[in-house]
Amino acid sequence: MSYVHSERVRFGDLDANRHLNNVVFLRYFETARIAYLRELVPGHDPSNPQTDEYGVIFAECHINYRSPVRFDEQVDVGCSIGTVRRSSFRVQFEMRVDGRLVAEGYGVLVGFDYTSDSARQLPQELHDRLLQESGEGEQAAAGA
Repeated sequence: MSYVHSERVRFGDLDANRHLNNVVFLRYFETARIAYLRELVPGHDPSNPQTDEYGVIFAECHINYRSPVRFDEQVDVGCSIGTVRRSSFRVQFEMRVDGRLVAEGYGVLVGFDYTSDSARQLPQELHDRLLQESGEGEQAAAGA
């Protein structure tokens, strides 16, 4: 994975069975995904999307839960860029506790214009940066 973000499981993150609540997995992925995108695109401001030339909206999420997580464990969330298309891209993730896979999946983000409230093509600069990060850009260059 290209980027790793760590979270410590808080007591309030647990469900009635004293395992990490399934919704919290998504919150951990969200925190890691936003930090990763801010590293890739330093000007990205998810808290003020109408002024961000790289507006994206979260359109889809898929999670496979593999193993329970308990209070006070450290969850390492690894993120990488998967498939990049004209107006969307996939952020893949793995969550691990001491190397043990606890969840894996992906989220799809779509280019979005918050001013007109409509989907849009990814800006070329962002598209190219995502392709480079995913390795797809290198593959295309090698095949040319």
